[in-house]
Amino acid sequence: MGLVVAVTAVSGLTLCTSVLGAEVEMSEVEMSETARRLDSIDLRRILEEAKRQVFPALVFVKPIVEEYGDGEKRRREVYGSGVIISPEGLVVTNNHVVEHAIKVYCVLSDKQQLSAEVLGRDPDTDLALLQLEPPPEKLPLPYATFGDSARLEEGNFVMALGSPFGFTRSISLGIVSNTQRYLGFESDYKYNTWIQTDAAINPGNSGGPLVNTDGQIVGINTLGVFLADNVGFAIPSNVVQRIVEKLEEHEEVQRAWSGMRLQPRNDFFTNTFTKGDSGVLVAHVEQDSPAAAADIRKGDMLLSLGGKPLDGAYAEDLPGIEWAVAEMPVDTALDVLVLRDGAQVPLSITLTRKGSVADDYFDCRRWNMTIKQINKHKDPGLYYYRKAGVFVHGIRYPGNAQSAGLARNDIITSIDKQEVMTLDNVEEIYNAVVEDEAREKKVLIDVLRSGYKKWIVLDYSRDYERED
Repeated sequence: MGLVVAVTAVSGLTLCTSVLGAEVEMSEVEMSETARRLDSIDLRRILEEAKRQVFPALVFVKPIVEEYGDGEKRRREVYGSGVIISPEGLVVTNNHVVEHAIKVYCVLSDKQQLSAEVLGRDPDTDLALLQLEPPPEKLPLPYATFGDSARLEEGNFVMALGSPFGFTRSISLGIVSNTQRYLGFESDYKYNTWIQTDAAINPGNSGGPLVNTDGQIVGINTLGVFLADNVGFAIPSNVVQRIVEKLEEHEEVQRAWSGMRLQPRNDFFTNTFTKGDSGVLVAHVEQDSPAAAADIRKGDMLLSLGGKPLDGAYAEDLPGIEWAVAEMPVDTALDVLVLRDGAQVPLSITLTRKGSVADDYFDCRRWNMTIKQINKHKDPGLYYYRKAGVFVHGIRYPGNAQSAGLARNDIITSIDKQEVMTLDNVEEIYNAVVEDEAREKKVLIDVLRSGYKKWIVLDYSRDYERED
C-alpha cells in the first residue's frame, strides 16, 4: 500500500497532516521537505511508467547509405532512432535517417537485429515509414501509441528517447519550451510548427519518440541546434499521424504546388507589419509557376484560394495555410481573391502536382566527380539558369575534375560535344568515353557557372583509384 498524505495549510510554525489516518504535527520546514520528497517519488513513478510503455518500442536504426558529396559514390553505415507504432512492426523515423539507404537494419529492445523495408518517405516533413521483417514467432511486437500533441503546454514534462551518437537506448528528460515554434524562415520545413524542448536531442536521437508523462508519443525528435544548449525540436504527433496515413496509402505525400512563398502579415522575423485583419502576404512568386501564370504578384495580399478564406496573421499560422494549399485539387481552375493597391482582384489559378524533392545522382568515378539532376524544389538557384539539366554535385580532391577546374554547382550543358539534359544522357556518354581505350584520355565539357559559359577540358589520364 502506498503512502497517502493529505496536507492542510495553516498559519504558524506547525502544520497538521493526516498520514494513513493518523494526525501528525510537522514544522513548516519538515512539511516542505516531505512534500518535496513525495513529489519526487510521484514524478519518478510517473516517468518510470511512461518509460515502461514506450521503451520496448524504441529501435536503433542502422541504414547503409550511398553518398555522393565527396565526388564519388561511397557506402557507409549511419545511425538514428525510430519507434514501433503497430504490433506488425511499422516504424516511424526521420527521412534524413534513411534517405539514400540501400539497406536498413533495426535493433530492437531485446537486442535482436532485423531488416526493415522503407515503405515511404516525405522529405518535406522529414518523416519516413519503415516495415520491420520479423519472424512470425516474434509477433506481435511491442509498440507505442500516439498522444494528442495539441494538448501539450509549455512546462509539461517530456522524455526524448533514442540513440544519441550511436549509444543505444537512451533517455533524456526535459520540459516543453514552446509548443508552436515556426522554423520555416530558415528551412524547407514549412508544413508544420515544431515542439521545442530542452530534453537533449543529439545526433542519433533523430527519429526517436518524444514521450509525455502518459507514455504516449507526442513528437518525433528531429533537430538539435549546433553550439546551443537545451534547444531541440520535435515534429508534433498530430502531424506525424497524418503523414503516416498518407505514406501507408501512397508511399509518398502528394501535394499541390502554387509557386508562392508566403509571409505573415505581422512578421517579427523581418520586422514587417502589414495592415489588415485577414489574408496572408505573397512574399515571392517563382517564375513559370502556377501563381505566375495566374498573375499573382509579390506584395499581393492573398485573401482566399479555392473558396477557402486565408488568415496568416503570424508565422505560426503559415503551416496551416501551406497544408491547405497542398491538399487542394490539381489541374483544376480555382478562384483566387487578392488585395492589390487597396482593391480586391479576382483571379484564377490551376495548381500542379508538386514534383519530387528526391535526389538523383550519377557517379563519374573515373573523372572523380558526381553529377546530380537539377530539382526546382531543392536547387532553385540552378533551376533559374536551366529548367532541366544536371550539375556537378561533388568533386573529389585530389582528382581529375578538380585539376581541370570543374567546381560544385557547375551546370553541365554538353559532354564530348553532345547535349546533356538528364542523368541518363550523362551515363551513356560517360560509359562510351571511358570504355573507348583508343581515344585520348581527354573530354570537352561545357558548363554554365553563375550564368556564364565555360569550356573545360577534363584530362582523365591519371587514375586516382589505382593510386589509393
